[in-house]
Amino acid sequence: MSSFTLADLEATVAARAAAPVEQSYTASLIAKGPVHCAKKFGEEAVETVIAATEGEPKALVAESADLLFHLLVVWKSRGVTLDAVLGELARRTAQSGHQEKAARGAPAAGAGR
Repeated sequence: MSSFTLADLEATVAARAAAPVEQSYTASLIAKGPVHCAKKFGEEAVETVIAATEGEPKALVAESADLLFHLLVVWKSRGVTLDAVLGELARRTAQSGHQEKAARGAPAAGAGR
């Protein structure tokens, strides 16, 4: 098992975001704004779904790595931290998924999925 963590990836994204745009892909993404970062994340999400449905583990691993990277770039572009997300996950896992979902309340009228 790798000792590389999401915290390590977050630190890498932060360091690369601070580099000159000409030298850093991460910085160039963030310079284009959160909407661009989110669109790139969406592209990676689709590629990850395709890899998952095609059943090739190596492709799924590679696309998952791209997806996690681009998720952290989106967070960085919006000032969201890994600690904030982990805190929310900890809050949610303190109860069952059914309880947590019920605590959010019923969706507004017309907001069905």
